[in-house]
Amino acid sequence: MAFIHNTTLVPSKVELVAPWLAAQPWYAGTGRAPVLDKSGGFRLDDPAGEVGIEFMVVTDTSGEGEGRAYLVPLTYRGAALDGADHALIGTTEHGVLGHRWVYDGTHDPVLQAQLLALVQDRAEPQAQSVSDTADFTVVPTLNGPALPVDAVVTTVANGPDGTRLAVETPAYAAHTLHLLRALDPSTEVPADPAPRAHLSAGWHTPGTGERVTGLLALLVPTGG
Repeated sequence: MAFIHNTTLVPSKVELVAPWLAAQPWYAGTGRAPVLDKSGGFRLDDPAGEVGIEFMVVTDTSGEGEGRAYLVPLTYRGAALDGADHALIGTTEHGVLGHRWVYDGTHDPVLQAQLLALVQDRAEPQAQSVSDTADFTVVPTLNGPALPVDAVVTTVANGPDGTRLAVETPAYAAHTLHLLRALDPSTEVPADPAPRAHLSAGWHTPGTGERVTGLLALLVPTGG
């Protein structure tokens, strides 16, 4: 399980993410930079122990789109990821690990593989800020047979409704892993067609600290 260092990060995660978030097609605000509150999230382990994986929830408190929570999957690497310049959010100085490259994790093959495993209840989510601690508030639900472990993400596409990752496997029809980016606790799991799997988790609202739970991801047959 990952060890969380209690140290400095310059610039901070929210400072890196804010200008990047404003340029995304699923960002609801316009005309001003978002002001972000870190509102929740969780981590996943890289089996090789090399890449940091975090699913961070931030809430925009800028006044435009105020109160909207966003899901930002991040990977942290000790060297640049080849061919992923388009997914680089920025670099930062970690007080223990040194220079780190921070990526939109949906384009990182390590996060892709672990997210597929998590949605199908094959990976254990970890607490965001506490070492060696499972996070049981992150709930995957498998509604049918899991895809084979050799399933891989082949393409990633962003749109107003979030990020869609195309999933291919030799043994099954193609699937799409739909990652919701603008979060809403009222979003319901579709009944028809039912997803093969889905993922829910919680976050806190700024100011009141109220904890809410919502849908984060759906695994559905492509075209479904």
